[in-house]
Amino acid sequence: MDRHELKARCLALPGAQEEFPFGDEVSVFKVSGKMFAACHLDGEPLQLSLKCDPELAVQLRASYPAIAPGYHLNKRHWNTVTLDGSLPDQMVTDLLGDSYDLVVASLPKPRRPAARPQ
Repeated sequence: MDRHELKARCLALPGAQEEFPFGDEVSVFKVSGKMFAACHLDGEPLQLSLKCDPELAVQLRASYPAIAPGYHLNKRHWNTVTLDGSLPDQMVTDLLGDSYDLVVASLPKPRRPAARPQ
C-alpha cells in the first residue's frame, strides 16, 4: 500500500477529514474532531498510528514485528504500524477500520457519522 492509497482509504471513511495539527509533514485523520489515524505520508517506510483495543494491541505487537506501541501516543490504546510489506494490505485496512470504529463508538450519538459499509 502506498501513501496515495493509504490516504484515500482514510478519507473514504464517513466523515473523515485530514488535518495537520503537528506540522505539514504529519497527516492526522479525524472523524468529528477526534483522531483515528496519523501518518507521515512522505516517510520511508510509511508508518501509520492507529487506535486499538488494549488487549488486541498487545497481541498484535507480540505477533507482528511491524506493529509497535504508538509513537508519541498513549501506548495502551495506540499502535504504530510500519507499512514495509510484511503485513497484508487487507490487515492494514482492517486495523484502520477498527481504529475508526473505536473512535466513532466513543462519540456522542449526535456527532456520529452514518455507518460505514462493512
